[in-house]
This record gives sequence, structure tokens and C-alpha cells, in this order.
Amino acid sequence: MKVVIVSAVRTPIGSLCGSLSSLKAHELGAIAIQEALARANVEPSEVSEVIMGQVTIIAVALINYVEMLTTTNEGNAVMKYSSCRSVVLGAQAVQNGDSSIVVSGGQESMSQSTHTIHMRAGVKLGDSALTDSLLGDGLTDAFCHIHMGETAENVACQFKLSREEQDQLATESQARTSNAQERGLFKKELVSVTVPGRKGPVVVDKDEFPRPTTTLETLGKLKPAFVKVGGTVTAGNSSGINDGAAALVLMSEELAQKRGVTPLGRVVAYAQTGVEPSVMGLGPIPAITRAVSTQITDTLECRCPEKHQLVLERAGWSIADVDLFELNEAFAAQALAVVRELGLSPSKVNVNGGAISLGHPIGASGTRILVTLLHALEQTGAKKGVASLCIGGGMGIALCVERP
Repeated sequence: MKVVIVSAVRTPIGSLCGSLSSLKAHELGAIAIQEALARANVEPSEVSEVIMGQVTIIAVALINYVEMLTTTNEGNAVMKYSSCRSVVLGAQAVQNGDSSIVVSGGQESMSQSTHTIHMRAGVKLGDSALTDSLLGDGLTDAFCHIHMGETAENVACQFKLSREEQDQLATESQARTSNAQERGLFKKELVSVTVPGRKGPVVVDKDEFPRPTTTLETLGKLKPAFVKVGGTVTAGNSSGINDGAAALVLMSEELAQKRGVTPLGRVVAYAQTGVEPSVMGLGPIPAITRAVSTQITDTLECRCPEKHQLVLERAGWSIADVDLFELNEAFAAQALAVVRELGLSPSKVNVNGGAISLGHPIGASGTRILVTLLHALEQTGAKKGVASLCIGGGMGIALCVERP
């Protein structure tokens, strides 16, 4: 059974404490879900399962999803996961026949991440400090106990990446995003968000994080953010702290044909791999290699990684066959390492800019890059694409799609 994506949409990406900061993550997610369903001409009652990725404040109530999707014929589940993995789980559910229509996506409000204090046992004497949950739960490696930015410094050191090389990639990312915004290339993938303002409702209909005036000179003036002496990773060549959501609708190709829906793309293959947590940014390297060389079978059998060369011959895909790559730019250092190690052509990677310019709402980014990839494939008339990102804790995930 072939699994297809029939709609893919995202909200604009807001800056930290910016235009979307008044909305909770699940409120942003609901907006993306409703628009994805509307574009696919799917009623909420037809949805079998909703799978949403989220990193921060994972205990937030999601009653609005339940109310929106309550049905008398099929159960609805709401889960939290990496939002690229949520697409994989959705595809597997359709492939296995467990679900007929699945909504997969991700949501994040990093602006609403809380400061917490452990008071379970009370304070007998003296002060008690607040802890930033955004740093503790989202941006600090649980195994190495270092900031994600420090893992990028490790990658830069391992691959001997200079500050200028990283700043050059960041400048190019900003330029590509600025060009895409000027040409209206993001309009089709975006759904506007209405937020309360001092003088009434305000409509947010474009990404607010890009900095179109960025130059190598301005980036060169920034100080290292994580390793103060000798460091090369700065705020300018790193992704941002952002808010946003993305969602897409999955169903079988047969069902799409019956409903008269033209798919944006077919889910061809996927892979998730592990790397050393201290260099988590390298995760996409083995993930892309394995995903490109493994296609989904009708029985969803897992092929052994050590046999991936044989699988490559069976699949008919190679790195050179891929038309466009959408790689999440967590940091310029890790993006450069992935491109170089896989021998990717920069002209095929993040053609409309990446997370350094657009932003990185961590729980939503896995789906965001896939949404952007699907629309970029359509705009360029290309066929084959790969979306991939690194994951804190030492993982990488990649997903291959193909337009009909």
C-alpha cells in the first residue's frame, strides 16, 4: 500500500517573545491542523489519528484536539514526538491498515516555556533558584550535559570548519529566504494566524525571524555564543528560538484517488539513526544514507543497515538521484558537515533558506522542513526530495518523498 501526503501547511514562524508568543503550542497546532484538513477536504470526523511532536511543556492539556476531532466511528489519539517521526508513525499507521486518514505534525511555543522551581519538599532555609525549562528540557543534551551549541562547536572542530565558512552559509541562508519571501514562494505553504493586539486583532501572515540585511561583515562582528575563547558558533550562524506549527494529512494512494485528491507527494522511505550525542548534528549523515537506500515494502520489513549497499541497488535511488534536500540548519557547522560528508550540491539544499534564517521551533521543525520541501518540489517541477534533521541526544532522521 502506497502512502501519500495530500496536504501540507505551516504557520508563520515567530521570534522569541514575538508576534506568536501569546499563543500556546497546541493553539498553533490546532490552526495548522484545521487548515491541513480544509485543504485536503477532510472532515474532522474522518480522521483516525493525530500525532503531533512537541518538545517543551509536554504536559499541556490538548482538550481542543479532542473536541475538534471527536467522532463516533473511529478513535482519535494525540501523541507527542519528534515531528518528523510523527510523519513516519502516521505513514506506518496507514500502511498497516490501522488508520485510514492520519494528521501528523508538530508544534512549539518556545516563548511560553516556563521557569520552574522544585518545591516538592519545600525550602527549609535560604533561597531557592528558578530553572529555565527551555534550556533544561530543550536545549541541553541529557547525556553530555552540554548546550546544543557546544555540540556544534564539537562538529566544527572535528571537520575543521572556520568561522568564515559558517558565516558564509548563514549569509546564504538569509539571502535565499529573503529572495523567497520577495517572490512569494512561501505563501502556498502558510496559513495566517490571528493574534490579539493593543488596537485589535493582528494577522500574522509571514515569517518574522529572517534578517534580510545580514552580511558577512555584520555576522563577523558577533561574539562566540557557547565557547567564549576560540569558539566559532554565534547567534548569527545558529538557528533561532522560535514559535510555530506545521501539519499534513496522510492517506493511502487508493483512498486519495477515490476522493479525487491530488497528492503533494508519496512517502517513499525513512530512517532513524544514532550518533554520539556530543556531535548530534551529524545525525542526518547516516539517516539520509539509509533512507535513500531503503524503500518501503508492502510488509514494512526493516532491512539490516549493514546490507544497505544491496538495498541501494534494489531501491534505484542514490544521492545523485535526489532533486532537492531540505536539511534543518540547527547550526551552520552541522549543516556544512552534512553537506560535505554526503557530497551534496549546495544548489540542491535548502533552496529557500533554512532554519538559520526561518527559525527553529524545535517540536515543529521536522514537519516544517517536509512542508517546505513538498512545496519547493512543486514550484520547481522536481520529483524526488529528502527532508532530514538532527535530534538532540544523538539521533538523525530522514524521510524521502516523491511527487506523482
